[in-house]
Order: sequence, then structure tokens, then C-alpha cells
Amino acid sequence: MPGQDREPVPGQWVPYGQLERKEARLRPDQYNRLSSISRTLNRARAGKGERITENTLIRVAIDLLLQRETELVGNTEAELRQSLGLG
Repeated sequence: MPGQDREPVPGQWVPYGQLERKEARLRPDQYNRLSSISRTLNRARAGKGERITENTLIRVAIDLLLQRETELVGNTEAELRQSLGLG
């Protein structure tokens, strides 16, 4: 199909089968918060729109990081976090 080779625009819906699989190791507190946030957002949507999953939130977070990549400086995770004001 025409246009399938183009990179999707951040925020653009991409079919599940076209997403790339990438494993990430999360701290327990990160996973618990992601799960809690996704449950809260799903309750608030009241059946409208698409189900929000932990993976949905991770993709949004990655887009935010990519948008701020010029601010990233450091040699460690702590330094990278600090460069973005995450402390």
C-alpha cells in the first residue's frame, strides 16, 4: 500500500501488528504506577476510545523523551534524569 514505508507521526495510531517489540526492565514502583495510571485513565474514558495500557503510556513517554532529546546530557541514568529535571 502507498505510504506504508513512512515513519508514523508521534501520536498517530499504528496498528498493533506494525509495532516493534522491545523488552524493557522496569522497577517495581514504575510498573505499579504505570498500571495504576492506566486503570485510572480507562475508568475515566468510560468505554470511549481505545483501551490505555502500560505499553500505551510507555510509548507516550518515549515520544516525550525523543521530543526533549537535545536536553539529554550525562554518562549515567542518574545524570540523564537530572538533565531533564527528574532529580
